[in-house]
Amino acid sequence: MEGPAGGSPGPAEKPGPAAASPSLSSLGAVFILLKSALGAGLLNFPWAFHKAGGVTPAFLVELVSLVFLISGLVILGYAAAVSGQTTYQGVVGGLCGPALGRLCEACFIINLLMISVAFLRVIGDQLEKLCDFLLPGTPLAPQPWYVDQRLTLPLLSALVILPLSVPREIGFQKYTSILGTLAACYLALVIVVQYYVGSQGLVREPHPAQSPSSWTSVFSVFPTICFGFQCHEAAVSIYCSMSNQSLPHWALVSVLSLLACCLIYSLTGVYGFLTFGIEVSADILMSYPGDDVVIIVARALFGVSIMTVYPIVLFLGRSVLQDFWRRSWCRPCGPGALAEPSGPWVRVPLTVLWVAVTLAMALLLPDLSEIIGIIGGISSFFIFIFPGLCLICAVSVQPVAPCVRDLAWPEERGWDAIPPSALTKACLLVPPEGGFGFELDTARMSLATERRW
Repeated sequence: MEGPAGGSPGPAEKPGPAAASPSLSSLGAVFILLKSALGAGLLNFPWAFHKAGGVTPAFLVELVSLVFLISGLVILGYAAAVSGQTTYQGVVGGLCGPALGRLCEACFIINLLMISVAFLRVIGDQLEKLCDFLLPGTPLAPQPWYVDQRLTLPLLSALVILPLSVPREIGFQKYTSILGTLAACYLALVIVVQYYVGSQGLVREPHPAQSPSSWTSVFSVFPTICFGFQCHEAAVSIYCSMSNQSLPHWALVSVLSLLACCLIYSLTGVYGFLTFGIEVSADILMSYPGDDVVIIVARALFGVSIMTVYPIVLFLGRSVLQDFWRRSWCRPCGPGALAEPSGPWVRVPLTVLWVAVTLAMALLLPDLSEIIGIIGGISSFFIFIFPGLCLICAVSVQPVAPCVRDLAWPEERGWDAIPPSALTKACLLVPPEGGFGFELDTARMSLATERRW
C-alpha cells in the first residue's frame, strides 16, 4: 500500500504501523502480480524460442528461470514481513542500511521511468498502426492531423492512463489487471489458432530443427526469458496490500501468478516459433499480414495490455517520490492534511508530473534503444542482488519461519554488519548475462516503434 509507505529508515529506526488495514484479496494479488510480469516481452518469446534452438531447450530455460524468480518473490515477502516496510526501497533501506536504501531508490526510479517511456512508445506505435488500418491511403500521402501520434498519445494519456494512475493503493489495479490479462490471453490465443487455421497471405515455413546449435545459444536467451517474468519491483507493495500476509500464502500467490504467466508466454513462444520457424521476427506480430483484422485486433488489445501495466509502474515510481517528500517536508513539522504524501494534494501532482515527463520523453526523444539498453541492466539488481542481500540481513534478524509483523527492531543493523562472504554469495546469484535480459526486451520494444507495415 502507498499510504503508510515510509522512507528508508535508519538502522535505529523502527518502522511505524500501517495506517490502513490491507484489504487486497488473494485473487486480486495474483492478477496484479501476473499483469506486472506480462509486459512487452510477450512479443519477443517466439524469437527467444528460435534463438534457443527449439521448444525443449527454451522450456528448460523457463523452468530454471522460474526457480530463481519464485524464490526472489518469496524472499521479498519474507523481508517485507521482517522489516515492516511497505515498499521495495523501504525494505532494502530498512534491512541493509540507508546507503543501500538510497542506491535502491536511485536505481528504482530511473529504471521505472525508462520503462514508462518505453511503454508509451509502444502504445503510440499500436495507435499509429491502428489508424493506418482504419484510414488507409497511398504510401506517400500524409496522414490527417488528427491521427498524428503527437495528438493521439497525449489525449490517450490524459483521458485513460492518468485517471487509472491516480488511485492511492495498488489494490485498485486488480480490475485493470484482469482486463490486461484477458487482452494478453487473446494475443496468445490468436497465435495458437493461426498456427492451426492459418491466415490469408501467410506462407507456412517448414518445421525447423529442434536441437540448439550450441549450449551458448541456449544460455544466451536465458536473460530474455528470465526477465520477461520480471515483476519483483511490485512484489513488496502487493504483499503488503494483501489481507492475508502469511509467508506460505504469499508463496502460493507467487507460484500461481508465475505459472499462469509461464503458460501464456509458452503458448505464444511455442506456436509463434512453430508457425514461422527461423523467419520469426523479434516482434511476432510483424510476421503476420498487416491487413488481417484478427491481427489488428490483437495489436489493439496488446496496446490495452501495456496500458494496464503503466499505472502499476507509475505507482511504484511515485512511491519513491513520496518517500523523498516525506523525508523532506513531513519530518520537521509532522504530517499534515496538505503535506501527507499519500494525500491528494501530493499524490495527484506527482502523478501528473510523472505522466507529463514520460510523455514528453516518449514524443521528443528520437531513439531510446541505446538509453534503455544501458538502463535495462539495472533491473537485474531487483531480481537477484537486492533480494539476496535482504535475505542475508533478514535471516540474521529473524530465522525463516512463519513471520510476525511485530518484531523488535535491532539497534545496530546496516551495511557494515554484512560479512564479506555473504556479499559474495549474493553476487553469485546473478547470471553472467543477467544485466542484459531486460535490455533485449525493452530495446526491441523500443525499436518496434520505428517499423512500419
